[in-house]
Amino acid sequence: MSALYIARSSRVAARMLEGEMMIMSGRDSTLFTLNRTATILWQSADGLTPLEEIVKQRICVEFDVETAQALKDAESLARELAVHEIMQISEEPIPVAPSSSGVKP
Repeated sequence: MSALYIARSSRVAARMLEGEMMIMSGRDSTLFTLNRTATILWQSADGLTPLEEIVKQRICVEFDVETAQALKDAESLARELAVHEIMQISEEPIPVAPSSSGVKP
């Protein structure tokens, strides 16, 4: 199985609100609310860190879950977000400009 890389789309507006990430799609203005796990995945999606490392270093540590199941769930979530064009997935690192995260403090 090859490594997967994830990156936030530059075509979204995102804001943290009470520990959850709110994301509006630039494609159709759909609003998404990410739970705590999905928020960690979103915040870690730098395009350079393999998904497996994000899961091991961030999600498994935070939630004390097994790596295999957490990786399967994270990949499923990333693919779902990619369908809505709010995340990109690739088998190679994804170069992302620093200002393209769309995240507002």
